[in-house]
Amino acid sequence: MIDDPLFLVVAFACVAVLVILLIGIGGFAKGGEFNRKHGNRLMRYRIAAQFVAILLILAFVALRRMGGS
Repeated sequence: MIDDPLFLVVAFACVAVLVILLIGIGGFAKGGEFNRKHGNRLMRYRIAAQFVAILLILAFVALRRMGGS
């Protein structure tokens, strides 16, 4: 499975979601100017990244069921 390029893309997308989430949570916990300025934007980026990650996961599962690489 690690040799499958789509799997690596899915894994990267999930890690990207995690990184955005952790930055957002860290900014929220710290508060202050960073959170006021970037908090909502980071959460919108997280939602967009999650959407892409879910689409990639669904594509991966669909290709696996059809017998693709």
